[in-house]
Amino acid sequence: MSNSVKFSGLQKTSLLDYPDKVASVLFTPGCNLRCPFCHNHKIALDPQPPFLQEGAALSILESRKKHVDAVVISGGEPCMHRELPKFLAKLKEHGFSVKLDTNGFFPDVLEECLGHVDYVAMDVKTCQEKYHLLGASDTKNLMHSMEILKRGKVPYEFRTTAIPELLTEQDAQAIGEMIKGTKIYALQQFIAEDTLDKRYQTLKPYVPEKIEEIAKIIAPYTEKIILRI
Repeated sequence: MSNSVKFSGLQKTSLLDYPDKVASVLFTPGCNLRCPFCHNHKIALDPQPPFLQEGAALSILESRKKHVDAVVISGGEPCMHRELPKFLAKLKEHGFSVKLDTNGFFPDVLEECLGHVDYVAMDVKTCQEKYHLLGASDTKNLMHSMEILKRGKVPYEFRTTAIPELLTEQDAQAIGEMIKGTKIYALQQFIAEDTLDKRYQTLKPYVPEKIEEIAKIIAPYTEKIILRI
């Protein structure tokens, strides 16, 4: 059925993906970007069957309700799938809290999803000038999505992975301008394992002190900054 979502995988239990909740994570196949540091590149670039169909996913989640009170939709890029909002509505009907992870490049679908989610985490991967390194031709849709979240009522965070080549102090200043006026911004450590571009596996992650310095540059632009280091 073309009007249902299929998934590349389901992680039954996560304590990390949804703030203060025990969650299951569903991964959608495919992505519009080609981030060299991507860990999920197998499902983002070349998703292979068998896929988990929507009905089966709902059955598994329903059976785990004793253990799990939330569902995270991640990817790949979930908002590539136009039928996603209807699936999120079904999750809400089943009584789950729902979090959506997105790269922000599909603002129309994101806007449709907002009525059915409790939290959105949107990646701000680098400054606008460097997004071409991730396979984006421009950042118009990204900036539109940021505005949708900023003016909306759904709790959200913008988040950046601290990758040395994509987050210099100069980039941090530019990212600060991009996220200006947000309530929560998260800066997370880069793990140099199983990346799409193998060269990124040789990149030395920033030491925590360096991430703290970068956080100080961005902090004036947000009400709250979270470090995941």
